[in-house]
Amino acid sequence: MSDRDNPTFDLPIIEVTVAAPAEQVWQALRDPAVIRDWFGWDTDTLAEEIAYIFFDHANASDTERIIRFGRGDRFEVEARGGQSVVRLVRAAPTADTDWEDVFEDEAQGWIAFVQQLRFALERHPGEQRRTLYFAGSPRASGDPLAAAALGLAGRAGESFSGSAAGVPIAGTVWHRGRHQIGLEVGEWGNGLLVVMDRPPSDRWPTGSSQVIATTYGISDGDFRALEARWSAWWDLHFGKSTRSGCD
Repeated sequence: MSDRDNPTFDLPIIEVTVAAPAEQVWQALRDPAVIRDWFGWDTDTLAEEIAYIFFDHANASDTERIIRFGRGDRFEVEARGGQSVVRLVRAAPTADTDWEDVFEDEAQGWIAFVQQLRFALERHPGEQRRTLYFAGSPRASGDPLAAAALGLAGRAGESFSGSAAGVPIAGTVWHRGRHQIGLEVGEWGNGLLVVMDRPPSDRWPTGSSQVIATTYGISDGDFRALEARWSAWWDLHFGKSTRSGCD
């Protein structure tokens, strides 16, 4: 069959090995309370979003450990001894499409969320998080996107030290792709910083950035101080922004 006869191809957006048994990973995809511990970020509508995406508009097979979503995307969980392979697959326009090279909101979102799933299961199983979320565009053409403005660099597994929103941080690069980077941050209760950057285009002349900052076990005062520092830094570099946190 030619490409013209079959114009779409199912290709993984992301595939990761998770150091947790398949039964535990599958529960993290089927129990709404556990999904809250890794999916997206804290918002007043998170419970409704989880219900809409994972249950109301999804078809799950416990036997196959596959969740099929309404538009053809699917989660697959494959047992590999005491570990698991987790992949998110969706239809691509060509057989050689590399989702890592394409900035598409949903694709980049799924990459970030699967990495958050892996992080929660490997580093903080059963623990609750608190998050901050920021989104917006640089103030002017030529201003750096978030990863560059924060000075974030390095390959997965490498150590890093630097500054985020004016505060020193250190840890390990959790994941790295063309359009996003994830950092394991010791100062946030061994939390996770995910930064996604959309390159400039005709529709987005200055590009845009998103940040998800996930914390564990820090005090209310420390969390509020972190939120205030990030809010001030974001407003300085990105102007009007979309922000959300957890009270």
